[in-house]
Amino acid sequence: PTTRVMPLAMPLAMSLGSRHAFAATLRAPKRVGTNRARPAMRVVPRASALNERIIQDANAAFSIPGSVVFEEGKGGLPVCKLTHKNGGTAEVYLFGACVTSWCQPSGDEVLFVRPDAVWDKSKPISGGIPICFPRFGPSPEMQQHGFARNVDWVVCSSSADPNPDDPEPSVMFKLKDNDYTREMWDVGFEATYEVTLRRDKLKIEFCVRNPPGAEKPIDFTAAVHTYIEVVDAASPECLVRGLKGKRYIDKAIDTDNLAPEPCAGDVTFGTGLIDRVFQETEPEALLHVGTGAAVSVENTRGWTDTVVWNPHETLDKEGTWKKFVCVESAAISKKVTLDPEKVWRAETNLCVIDL
Repeated sequence: PTTRVMPLAMPLAMSLGSRHAFAATLRAPKRVGTNRARPAMRVVPRASALNERIIQDANAAFSIPGSVVFEEGKGGLPVCKLTHKNGGTAEVYLFGACVTSWCQPSGDEVLFVRPDAVWDKSKPISGGIPICFPRFGPSPEMQQHGFARNVDWVVCSSSADPNPDDPEPSVMFKLKDNDYTREMWDVGFEATYEVTLRRDKLKIEFCVRNPPGAEKPIDFTAAVHTYIEVVDAASPECLVRGLKGKRYIDKAIDTDNLAPEPCAGDVTFGTGLIDRVFQETEPEALLHVGTGAAVSVENTRGWTDTVVWNPHETLDKEGTWKKFVCVESAAISKKVTLDPEKVWRAETNLCVIDL
């Protein structure tokens, strides 16, 4: 089996994050796409030489021929590309550990990156699958949705097994508390984020550990903010199914009066802002994308809630909102509390299915 982990002598450029190992073991559909404070956000200038060194060192330590490679992405930022034997691909940027692409073997894109996304680290990448941690939504402590999507993560392992006859390429990133994070959230933590490209699924696993030596529990909220491409969000054929009867908070109505109410049926779009937090949801929600296919968002473990978001014209007047819907795996209705040395694990599997 082909698995690569961080060598004992970590290359200089890979040491931007923690040098400490995370001791716990964390471990051909229809067409989907169309055509495709709070401390202030840090403005980090592009450092092409450093990015080139990071890419070189990552390839030396973690590349797997035909399965895992590190390249220069948009804005010169390092990006990991996973390639499955069937021709499917996924891309994950080290900045924010943000998945920005999941392409089917046909070449059809499943995820959506907004045209206003910037690639200079001045703000999180707008689209794909940003990580919200350690806070979801607005917070008096820090920027919206926390800092995890606004910092560099470090590659700590890659793999192309467990089945040599059908390799499933994966890459794992890690993030540890540092001076910047402690300005907002003065606790120790260790987090990993693993992305695995399976034959017919994209699997993402997010783990948080309260490290050894901690004197008290930590608590947080979290989500993976998945942007999924649709044909036309305003169409009645675009809807989210699987949430009927679940209680939700409608944040579009009144953020100061968040009384939950039961969902009457499918969630549709096109009449205004949709921003709903569904509590204690079933493992699977289906987003019908308007092509005769749907994307299954399956919360296999850890996540308790589902967020459905479409900004309508609050995003822009040009119609970008019609091209995507966010179906987010979340743990926000109740904070996650971790005692020292305990690990919280959450897993999401995305899959395209024919209707």
